[in-house]
Amino acid sequence: MAEGDGTGLASVAQAALVDDPEFLRGLVERAVQAVLEAEMEAHLGAGRYERSAHRTGYRNGSKPRQLRTRVGTLELRVPQDREGTFSTELFARYQRSEQALVATLLEMYVQGVSTRKVAAITEQLCGTSFSKSQVSMLAGRLDAELAAWRERSLTAARYPYLVVDARYEHVRIDGRVVSQGVLIVAGVRDDGRREILAVAVADTESEATYEALFRRLKTRGVGDVELVTSDDHAGVRAAIARHFQGAAWQRCQVHFARNLLGRVGAKHRARLGADLRGIFAAGSAAQARAAARACADEWRGSHPHVATVLEEDLEDCLACYLAPAPHRVRLRTTNGVERLNQELKRRTRVVRIFPNRAALLRLVTALAMEQSDDWVSGRRYLDMELLPEVPVPAATSAAQAA
Repeated sequence: MAEGDGTGLASVAQAALVDDPEFLRGLVERAVQAVLEAEMEAHLGAGRYERSAHRTGYRNGSKPRQLRTRVGTLELRVPQDREGTFSTELFARYQRSEQALVATLLEMYVQGVSTRKVAAITEQLCGTSFSKSQVSMLAGRLDAELAAWRERSLTAARYPYLVVDARYEHVRIDGRVVSQGVLIVAGVRDDGRREILAVAVADTESEATYEALFRRLKTRGVGDVELVTSDDHAGVRAAIARHFQGAAWQRCQVHFARNLLGRVGAKHRARLGADLRGIFAAGSAAQARAAARACADEWRGSHPHVATVLEEDLEDCLACYLAPAPHRVRLRTTNGVERLNQELKRRTRVVRIFPNRAALLRLVTALAMEQSDDWVSGRRYLDMELLPEVPVPAATSAAQAA
């Protein structure tokens, strides 16, 4: 990404505007509000509730102000002081330099640039000189908000279903571009609504990283887990067995099918794919096992490895049959989180390489927070009144699956 002039930033802003203007509107609104607050603190010589010998005045509430932009109407609160001496040129400058300011805010909060560079840009745009500490405070406010969300107490009485997934992004660390895992845990609450419970950035998907993630989830309130869906990563399976004993483990059927289809030639994939869809569409676990046996017999002569996988590994994909029938279609795969990952990819592609791990965690958390709020405030994902009718037996546990 270009660092000198605003050309590279403008292209990022344009791409983001096209991809998701609503997300960018909220991000820009918070950032512009933070700039107004920093201007007031600089004007008064003290922060909110701060005792300072250098204070030159006192706050007197705020007044609402709308700012119409290409990313939507920003609802802002302009700080007031008792003497009426505070004024800001931000609005006029924003209207003259809207694209530049959008790009600046993207750079501040998404790309994670140095505070010195942000200070220079905000001085040009806002007509106010900001110290390095003040600029750090602006970025820190967002980071604090996101960190508080990641560590929030989980208030539902139960989280019967969990879905665990990961994606990878490129991050510059110690002068090298490395792949970093973004770990996401979503849950279905006892009221039937979904919620994103955890987001973390780690060097790799390992048992240790997942154990730390699950341990923290439990201290924040996750309990009574009955089924966990994930891919077949050994680390996540071991961590599930350790921290959610008694929960059934569901291997994602889509990951299973992709892996198996990748082991046959292109000309055979359509037929094998149809066979797998028939197995997974079965009305009961017994019917699925019978279909798998028939399929294994059919493929044994030409592709014995396919028959072996169907006979030895398919059982891991059938834990969803322990749940009520209307729940199965949404528990049998990690597709719910995969769709969120696609949304993350759609936004992170404009950054390409994150300058540091903190910048990646900042953006992913902001997007996850937005998605989780939509899920919690939206319609129910599952009818949880059906759950007591089909309890998940402890005999089929994640410990046995591992």
